[in-house]
Amino acid sequence: MVRLTKIYTRTGDNGTTALGDGARVAKHALRVEAYGTVDEANAIIGVARLHTDQNADVLLARVQNDLFDLGADLCVPIAPNESPGSALRIVAAQVDRLEREIDFMNQSLSPLTSFILPGGTAASAYLHVARTITRRAERLVSALSESESINASALTYLNRLSDHLFVLARFVNNGGKDDVLWTPGSNRQD
Repeated sequence: MVRLTKIYTRTGDNGTTALGDGARVAKHALRVEAYGTVDEANAIIGVARLHTDQNADVLLARVQNDLFDLGADLCVPIAPNESPGSALRIVAAQVDRLEREIDFMNQSLSPLTSFILPGGTAASAYLHVARTITRRAERLVSALSESESINASALTYLNRLSDHLFVLARFVNNGGKDDVLWTPGSNRQD
């Protein structure tokens, strides 16, 4: 269990932060950028939850908890010969749950005939913001994977989460009826 008795430590005043394994790195290190962006996605999901009903809220509450798991995963570099279960890591079951939820929501939505512009309801708009932040986190984790070992399920989770947030944005948008569709070239002047 985490217990925080003092919020400020002054240890980061020099522009460094501690990873979960105790190593100190620059606050702008790619790993820190990655899990910091996951935290940003989590925060906007919290805002989206202020505008969702109980069903969507339950889904998003699980996602927020998963995102803390993901942050914990990313803040602890994979050690050589790491034994399973020695660090909190995202697992395939969390990705599988997202896929089941996507499939459930998507079965009640009409197929898309155009790209969707973020909007419609407040909940949908905030979920689209969360989706774009999640995509940024995914890009950062992908870049991190080119120079350091990461848990492959972490990257998969982010990819699936962005899909989940897209489908959920449609789902809370009156089952897609309030989706704002892109009309290509509608404002061009000839």
